[in-house]
Amino acid sequence: MTALVRFAHSRISWSILTGSAIALEASALYFQYVMNLEPCVMCIYIRLAVLGVLVAGLIGMIAPSKLFVRVIASIGWAVSATWGLKLALQLVDIQTNPSPFATCSFLPEFPEWMPLHEWLPSVFMPTGMCTDVPWQFMNVTMAEWMVFGFSGYLVALLLFLVPILTGSKKPSLYK
Repeated sequence: MTALVRFAHSRISWSILTGSAIALEASALYFQYVMNLEPCVMCIYIRLAVLGVLVAGLIGMIAPSKLFVRVIASIGWAVSATWGLKLALQLVDIQTNPSPFATCSFLPEFPEWMPLHEWLPSVFMPTGMCTDVPWQFMNVTMAEWMVFGFSGYLVALLLFLVPILTGSKKPSLYK
């Protein structure tokens, strides 16, 4: 078994995934409550995608040596990171090409059976506008950083899956 496969089967790998998602969620709450930056509805959806990655990491931590658990966690990871990347790209487009015809809604469109914005408004109620760019670091907006973050999650997922699915004894990175 290669080092990468052993790492994918370890609890520490799933802990790193979970910890990174916790750090992103904590950062979002820091921006909202300490820096007083108001999240838009797309930001709330992106928060939910990060929460999906966090849950996938927790599932993977349950029994990382079990194939079934890794598959379920990996599917959750893939769906959440892909959805998050799509949302972040949409938000970047809204912010860089503002148009009165391309706006986001004021309230999140959660299913009736799961109105997160009513259950936990302090985390899931949008108060900002999608066209606003309230924060930048190194001339990169928060939405652009999230494109980078979700892309990183997907690259990491591929690094985990390729040697496992191909059955190769040595990942191509080590040749």
